[in-house]
Amino acid sequence: MNKPSFLIHEIQVEKVGNWSLFKFSDSLQLRMEDLPDKKKADQLTTDEIAELEAIGELDHIFTHMNAMLAAQDAN
Repeated sequence: MNKPSFLIHEIQVEKVGNWSLFKFSDSLQLRMEDLPDKKKADQLTTDEIAELEAIGELDHIFTHMNAMLAAQDAN
């Protein structure tokens, strides 16, 4: 399985209002939207399955980290 770290070059920090948030590059965001559609059509390769899992894990990590940063800024 691919590890989320293989996507490190696709990580960006973007200023949104007063916050700096971790985000996916545009190309990775598009890929994250494309792979579930292929999965629904049962057209994923084994490499794409691993890629989808890695992207999902990274998305979960970013969501958590961004929530922690927002909570810290709120205090």
